Amino acid sequence: MRSAGKTEEAVRHKKKTQWISHTIAILFSAVCIIPFLIVISSSLTNEFALSEYGYQIWPTVFDTTAYQYIFRNAEMVVNAYLVTILTTVVTTVFGVLFMAMIAYPLSRRNCSFRSPLSFYIFFTMLFSGGLVPSYILMTQYLHLKDNILVLIIPSLINAFYVIMIRTFFQSLPESLFESAKIDGASEFRIFFSIAMPLSVPVLASVAFFTAMGKWNDWYTAMLYINREDLIPLQYMLYRIQNNLQVLLSAMTNVSGIAIDPHDLPGNNLIMAMAVVATGPMLFVFPFFQKYFVEGLTVGAVKG
Repeated sequence: MRSAGKTEEAVRHKKKTQWISHTIAILFSAVCIIPFLIVISSSLTNEFALSEYGYQIWPTVFDTTAYQYIFRNAEMVVNAYLVTILTTVVTTVFGVLFMAMIAYPLSRRNCSFRSPLSFYIFFTMLFSGGLVPSYILMTQYLHLKDNILVLIIPSLINAFYVIMIRTFFQSLPESLFESAKIDGASEFRIFFSIAMPLSVPVLASVAFFTAMGKWNDWYTAMLYINREDLIPLQYMLYRIQNNLQVLLSAMTNVSGIAIDPHDLPGNNLIMAMAVVATGPMLFVFPFFQKYFVEGLTVGAVKG
């Protein structure tokens, strides 16, 4: 009887603990969701109402002026989306493949120059060539100015992700590779048939981080892209914001203008641009979320 009572008490204690942890998780999730709801609400609020009543979870005065300003040239927005999607997908797919192919030999003990090559890759995390040499290399030697490849090639390799994948490869049992070697498998066969399938967690994490970085990249386009048909989404939104700031500045310096500045988007435009820019990535994140914990922890423990 005592053991049965202890078992029931343990079950009640376990359920109570689960309820508390679930409640805390729900509250924490709500805290994380509320800022995004405020962003969406602010993007759908009139600029005057936004400055008058502040940021609210529900739009005070429903207004789509900010989105109308962004999508006034729908063809340009669609083209910017296509350019961003193309560069993001290509960079992510080939970037993960190339970084894994670099990390694999660095993780193998039979690689003759493993230590010097690892140091060479790590050294690039400490020092870079600088903006001017990079610009000269891209424009004068590689002739990639106003070329879509300039939005892809510089983002293919990231030294930190290479080291991260290498560390994950090192955690795989060496006996797997030795068994495959005995069966006559080549290094390419071992890499594609054993190492890559077993490293899905870290590869998925690296893929998502690479996609995020490429999706949010506007600086590369600002340096190397002048053609309107090659402008990515983030740089297009950056130019829209700058154009609006120039217009508002001109209106404040010139008297006798009939347009009320409150009729033009301001902070609500910034919120609308955040929604337009981050929307697609919100649908991509759930497919990678389950791999994050394992991919990041295993790849970060060993040196």
